[in-house]
Amino acid sequence: MMRGTRRMFNRQTRSAIVALTAAFLLAGCVSFGAKPPEQLLALSAAQRVAPGRLLTGAQGPSLTVADPEAPKMLDTVRVPVQLSPTSVAYVTKVQWSDTPRHLFQKLLAETISATSNRIVLDPGQYAGDAGQRLMGELVAFGIDAPGNSAVVTYDAILTKGSGTVIARQRFTASVPVGAKIEAGTIGAPLNAAANKVAADVAAWLATQPG
Repeated sequence: MMRGTRRMFNRQTRSAIVALTAAFLLAGCVSFGAKPPEQLLALSAAQRVAPGRLLTGAQGPSLTVADPEAPKMLDTVRVPVQLSPTSVAYVTKVQWSDTPRHLFQKLLAETISATSNRIVLDPGQYAGDAGQRLMGELVAFGIDAPGNSAVVTYDAILTKGSGTVIARQRFTASVPVGAKIEAGTIGAPLNAAANKVAADVAAWLATQPG
């Protein structure tokens, strides 16, 4: 009886060792979850609201800046590279910290707030505001390989609170990229192009009726 028990124990021990060994080997070959990128990119506004600045409704009209629409190619955290009119790739080892359309909306709102007397509102908190709304589409937000440049293109639409279109215009900016298109060379040019477009939109809004 003792001998049979010992043989059974040895078989169970060997099975457990085999199972543990297989588990360790598998752990070395399989990765659970996506591998994080080496870099995360964000946008930084060149013009910021001064600390302590206060605006009231009597000083300027309100403006709600909405997230722009974007094609599927841009509605992602990956950075697209336009190789030709019909071919697109993505830069490796780098991603946006958020979708470009949401990052650009924040940049637009900050730039307009810093350079005008408009009270800029967040669409999520002030959906019922009767003031003007800035909407539009992010047409391009990536790298143009043939031109070796970062390109940002935004179609702006300014409407009344009722939805009536006041004006619309396309804005675009192009900034050269370094000799090689890679994770470490694209962030600054894209940020500069986005800031140029945001500044042009803010200047355009200043010419529109409040």
